[in-house]
Amino acid sequence: MLITEMLAIFFIAYFFGAIPWGFIIGKANKIDIREHGSKNIGSTNVTRVVGSKWGKLCFLLDFLKGFLPSFLTIFILPKYIVLSSSSADICIILAVVGSFMGHIFPIYLKFKGGKGVATGAGALLALSPLAVLIGLIFWVLIFKISRYVSLASILAAVIVSIATTVLSQTGVYPISATLQIFVALVSLIAIIKHKSNIIRLLNGTENRFEKK
Repeated sequence: MLITEMLAIFFIAYFFGAIPWGFIIGKANKIDIREHGSKNIGSTNVTRVVGSKWGKLCFLLDFLKGFLPSFLTIFILPKYIVLSSSSADICIILAVVGSFMGHIFPIYLKFKGGKGVATGAGALLALSPLAVLIGLIFWVLIFKISRYVSLASILAAVIVSIATTVLSQTGVYPISATLQIFVALVSLIAIIKHKSNIIRLLNGTENRFEKK
């Protein structure tokens, strides 16, 4: 596979992932989401500022930004192009990285984007669906108990990485060692993007969703 084709996969995924749905939803409601709440363009801030329905829509759209490029690369691309196992891994990594980095560093908003949880989860769902499902279950449980979205997201990222390796090593849902390491790196980046949240959690000043 040519370098130009691989670069095309990356940049298509990047520009698709860079679509700032939280910002667009804010504008649809006549506000700049970057000037309200946590000033983040992600679904959590959209939920707080604009409302639950808009927040869920934002999450779905951000999720699809990650899922579609990965899904097409994993399941559709091989039908048209013969790939070696190593080339296939590289293409998958480029698709995931493209959409993930597009959300975190969107060119449309001067490279200031979200934290990548929804987009990263969407990208990894196509790659390791059982691990993401396990991570989602833990996310819901942790959020229900703590009411902290950030804490649930951080711990879910850890769970997804661990589950991916365990499921692969046990043969339940095997992927290459390269992709296992890659999933761990994506999870680590998602956690690092929550640095400010971690500080607030430790200081006891993190915002939480109160039960209605």
